[in-house]
Amino acid sequence: MFCSTRDSEWSTAAAARAARVLSGEDKQAMYIHMFAFRFRPGVTEEQKERVVPAIQKLQGEIPGVLETWVGRNESPRGNGYELGGVMKFADKAACDAYGAHPVHQKLLSWLMPLIEPAEVDFEYREKA
Repeated sequence: MFCSTRDSEWSTAAAARAARVLSGEDKQAMYIHMFAFRFRPGVTEEQKERVVPAIQKLQGEIPGVLETWVGRNESPRGNGYELGGVMKFADKAACDAYGAHPVHQKLLSWLMPLIEPAEVDFEYREKA
């Protein structure tokens, strides 16, 4: 197992916060992670098809990922970005923990050689 005791404590707190956010009880800020990928020359369609399900699977494997939307870009104005996604976290700490998580790092080990990524992260507060 990848989690240390500290990770387990954080996971419990993150799970509780996530439950409050998803139920609508917690109107505090949430943290949004957006990404878009251009595939490098030579990447096969088979390799491209592997990406979306691998990213979707992270939500069930990494604590703190509240929601995930990811898919192939259909916009004619995509500037070469073939895939994009949005992930929702309870807060920046949850997003930071996701980025460092061993499951995410394992995905990056095979994904990064295939892509030229762009990312945007920001805090979002719902209007009261």
